[in-house]
Amino acid sequence: MVELVEAIAKSLVDKPEEVSVREVAGKQAIVIELKVASDDMGKVIGKQGRIAKALRTVIKAAATKANKKVVVEIVQ
Repeated sequence: MVELVEAIAKSLVDKPEEVSVREVAGKQAIVIELKVASDDMGKVIGKQGRIAKALRTVIKAAATKANKKVVVEIVQ
């Protein structure tokens, strides 16, 4: 999952070298934290959060196939 989030995020931003993805094991689910440069934050979130929602949908579908619960958080 981490590799998928990282690949999608790097294709969206202007500074792919500043993309970092971390996996944190929570009690209920696996949390994937996505961090990008402040200039690229809007590109990852999109207008009205559409890109972020699409990213979460893709990851949720991949997680369901693997019988896991995954949450994607975009952090600053």
